[in-house]
Amino acid sequence: MNTEAHKTVLYDEHVALGAHMVEFHGSLMPMEYAGIIAEHTKVRNDCGIFDVSHMGELEVRGEGAFRFLQHAITNDLSKSYPGKALYSPLCNEQGGIVDDIIVYCFSRDHYLLVVNSANRQKDFAWLQGQAALFDGVVCNDISDTTALIAVQGPRAEGILGSLLTGDISSVPRYTFRTVSCRGIEVMAARTGYTGEDGFELFIAVSEAALLWRALLAGGASPCGLGARDTLRLEACYPLYGNELTDETTPLEACLSWAVSLEKGEFVGGEVLRRQSREGMSRKLVGFEVVDRGIARSGYPVSNGDGKVIGAVTSGTFGPHVKKNIGLAYVGRQHSAVGSRIFIQIRNSATAARVVARPFYRTEALLYKK
Repeated sequence: MNTEAHKTVLYDEHVALGAHMVEFHGSLMPMEYAGIIAEHTKVRNDCGIFDVSHMGELEVRGEGAFRFLQHAITNDLSKSYPGKALYSPLCNEQGGIVDDIIVYCFSRDHYLLVVNSANRQKDFAWLQGQAALFDGVVCNDISDTTALIAVQGPRAEGILGSLLTGDISSVPRYTFRTVSCRGIEVMAARTGYTGEDGFELFIAVSEAALLWRALLAGGASPCGLGARDTLRLEACYPLYGNELTDETTPLEACLSWAVSLEKGEFVGGEVLRRQSREGMSRKLVGFEVVDRGIARSGYPVSNGDGKVIGAVTSGTFGPHVKKNIGLAYVGRQHSAVGSRIFIQIRNSATAARVVARPFYRTEALLYKK
């Protein structure tokens, strides 16, 4: 482990709780506390909290902010309003995904972008380059002064409700509200990366430890990167660097719902419109392993004749669904639900089948629109 890696403001809290720390994209982060399966189960059935302060926060301001972001993202920013959060890919001119982000709208002139930790510097440079084409746009990286804690699970609303001043029970999914915790200002967004109901809490770095401890005292359990990954895979949330890359388009990644081809010109739009018209040669699918074995990222996928037709992007044992599951890009002709595929696991062609996504869905999210 690189001791020179960045330590989030909650590093000492993790160490005090006995977390197994690892380096993750340049930051020292907890991989697990009580164990990945135990933490996964806690989030599915109760409430877990994650330190996600390694994520990047980029601020866009100015009278040209709306026009700039409408050009930069694939989703339609006109669907946003003050207090609304909007998921969207950022694409390059070839339609490849620079990153997938969430845009939080404070006003038509003020937005906050949450970007993946590994892409923080790349995204900031890319946004500044695009912003130079527009008047009245200022981009700032405020990651170092912002902490982020995710509170996820069926009891998330109840635990937060007992700690925060301000009603969060009426906050719809993918919106946010400013509340307070013991006099400290907190931006509470009903977003998350686990497939459960929950919130992501933005708070000043100087106050993060106090909020973390209050959440633990309120009954939440600390969780690490290991459970975060198994939870997101059961819910089929894509991970940048696995399902999403600079060479992967949102349409191939089944993110067409976050692409507005009719909104006007945007970066990568011409390529995506052409791909929509002409079709794609590959598609992201979910699969279950029929035989024994866990598929891992990079494992080749073949058809019944041994011809390679794609590759696994993510794979694991799903602690809640109790199956060996994964995501893979395969040729379009092999992407239909029910298709039989084979994954090369330990020099053996292991049988699997394409299944409907996601592997797990909670009804709780259906009522938080």
